[in-house]
Amino acid sequence: MPADTAHTRRSDMTDGETELKRLFALQKAAYAQAPFPSYDERAANLARLIRLLEAHEDKFIAAINADFGNRSRYETLIAEIIVAIAGAKLARNNLKRWMRPRGVATPLHFLPAKSRIEPQPLGVVGIIAPWNYPLQLAFAPAVAALAAGNRVIIKPSELTPRLSEVMKETVAAAFEERDLAIVTGGVETGVAFAQTPFDHLLFTGSTSVGRRVAEAAAKNLTPVTLELGGKSPAIIDKSANLDAAAKSIAYGKMLNAGQTCVAPDYVLAPKDSLDQTADAIANAARILYPAIDTTDDYASIISDRHFDRLKALANEARDRGATISEIGSSNALHPQRKLPLTLIIDPPLDLGVMREEVFGPILPILPVASAEDAVAHVNKGERPLALYWYGKDAEARDKVLDETVSGGVTINDSLMHVAQENLPFGGVGQSGSGAYHGEAGFVTFSHMKPVFYQSRFASGSLLHPPYTEKTGKLVSLIRKII
Repeated sequence: MPADTAHTRRSDMTDGETELKRLFALQKAAYAQAPFPSYDERAANLARLIRLLEAHEDKFIAAINADFGNRSRYETLIAEIIVAIAGAKLARNNLKRWMRPRGVATPLHFLPAKSRIEPQPLGVVGIIAPWNYPLQLAFAPAVAALAAGNRVIIKPSELTPRLSEVMKETVAAAFEERDLAIVTGGVETGVAFAQTPFDHLLFTGSTSVGRRVAEAAAKNLTPVTLELGGKSPAIIDKSANLDAAAKSIAYGKMLNAGQTCVAPDYVLAPKDSLDQTADAIANAARILYPAIDTTDDYASIISDRHFDRLKALANEARDRGATISEIGSSNALHPQRKLPLTLIIDPPLDLGVMREEVFGPILPILPVASAEDAVAHVNKGERPLALYWYGKDAEARDKVLDETVSGGVTINDSLMHVAQENLPFGGVGQSGSGAYHGEAGFVTFSHMKPVFYQSRFASGSLLHPPYTEKTGKLVSLIRKII
């Protein structure tokens, strides 16, 4: 690279990129000075984060509401603040056990030596948070990284600028920059963030952007956890309680107006009850949101671009003659940047709504002739982030569990596996790689270092050269006991 070009690029660096470089250097130096924070230091950081979330919840709720245009304070409380606090409390309560070296069995012929796995902090962890749950998906992985003893830098989404500033302000007041910091900025900062040689990088977002993040991180051989998305199916077995399944699916689809990575993306229903399934979901939606056109309970779409994309998906289905049922009035909702819950019944499979992740309140409902057909349909596509199954038939349930691969599963409900802090959360294949939450998050952000403690009574030298007849007898004995 010519010197003048390099100079131009340095002088054109954005404020966010400059701040990122400063914070990364600061945290790398802090790690080098204190590479193994004590239990007390880690527990103090977790307690500090809990106090921050509790003390400023009203600020966070107001900022998220303003960024979306409208989102219920209860959705933010339930799906973001309470989830993040619960994760931090679980980590704090289990931290001593997680940090403890884990003894593993040592083969008989190596005794009395000992083998252990000793968790060790990685160093500096980067977290790229998305816009759909911008608080929870920033702080929940930060909990795991801090518990593991790392320094952490978070890059929030540029689509939630008000929340980003509140996060930056509150974190700066509560934490030393060497421990936890927020860096804000646009696309350029995001690109620079992915290119920074973190000791681990976690990205939550779309598969297409996740692929670019992984490519950028690979140049530094930075380990990456990718939390992506995909077309998560809801399978209604013929043995299901249809009304209960419909209520669960409607809730999972309409929470945050469907802008949830694990929202039911489409429904597979028994062919002979397709219309009844659509009616049941529509009725459930009306019960959940009886004043959908005017209520603040129902969230807006995050931006004009995303709103236009969703309208285009619905319009394409309408133009192709698909059967559509809307819950809510477009005339009333569109000016609020909201969409009706739009049920598309038995759509052609080449529609955009069946080829890409919906990420909004549009729900295709497809007929299947059997449980085998449902499994076959799921397996034709990429592996989803979540799968939901409804029914009472244990054999049919286990067939779906055994023969499909997804990041996580909830049986007879939607979304709830994500709220279980003791279950790892992550994707598989195109829906992501790696996992966090609970102890799984601690492991993700630790180097689980294997250590062998040799005994002063070790007999391993008997296998050293020069080899003799005794060596052969000892080898024969070892082969018998291994």
